[in-house]
Amino acid sequence: MQESRLFRILYYLLDKGHATAPELAEKFEVSVRTIYRDIDVMSSAGIPVYVTTGRNGGIRFLDDYVLNKSFFSDSEKLEILSGLQSLSAIQYPEADTVLNKLGAIFQTGLTDWIDVDISRWGSDAEIENRLFRQIKQAIFENREITFDYHSSTGDSGKRNVYPYKFVYKDRAWYLYAFCLSRNENRLFRLSRIKNLILTEVYFERKTDTYQYHSVFPMPEEIGNLIDLELEFTLDVGYRLFDTLDDTAITKHENGYTVKLTLPENNWLYGFLMSFGDKVTIIRPDSVRQTLITKHKAAGEHQKGE
Repeated sequence: MQESRLFRILYYLLDKGHATAPELAEKFEVSVRTIYRDIDVMSSAGIPVYVTTGRNGGIRFLDDYVLNKSFFSDSEKLEILSGLQSLSAIQYPEADTVLNKLGAIFQTGLTDWIDVDISRWGSDAEIENRLFRQIKQAIFENREITFDYHSSTGDSGKRNVYPYKFVYKDRAWYLYAFCLSRNENRLFRLSRIKNLILTEVYFERKTDTYQYHSVFPMPEEIGNLIDLELEFTLDVGYRLFDTLDDTAITKHENGYTVKLTLPENNWLYGFLMSFGDKVTIIRPDSVRQTLITKHKAAGEHQKGE
């Protein structure tokens, strides 16, 4: 019991800077005499804590005292600082202040190892980063937001949602939120969110509605899942690794074989058409026929122009 109290006194003094014996006695529900005995024990252990008297007196550490390295291993300290740096990279409130304080306490140099810029190449970075900041504010303050959303199916319309968290999945940022019109949790791709308004409507965050799951719902543009087998030429391999999971790709002498399950939607056909004659559909035949039809339609459209 005493060891636990000693640690709590230590952290309290590190946080507050100093305290009086009556203050510590009240906080830890012991007598003032016990507090002084605890201070003696800490001093005997080599912790530079001392007591001063007078009007501004109290219990404090030496000015240059920092937390002993033995409290955390080097790897634990790096994990803590790295975690805070990742929060700082997305401008988490007060992360920089906490990071600097812990860096001083640990006497560990900070390595600037991460920087997050959610804007796309060629876009207006300030507009896209402002969108990120607005949604972040709504998440922290539990505020309903409304925005125009453009799905890959060509549909667009107003959405009112309760924002829960950001999700980075498949090399893109999404908003995981409860959609009021559909009455269910949805994923919204940030690049398709336009004209966002932060409302004055506040919602109550319920644990069972925003638990992190290893499998999130598909974004709004969901389609029926189909099993695909595709052949790609060698020169487009970099695009496959940019988009698909490594386990779905098998390299051979003449190119790449890809086997995976994807939703059948406009994104899939747009993705396949972008490869031109660099891709061959092995199965299913329905996808091959649809792709032929789309290529013909695209060719006729170009002739008409």
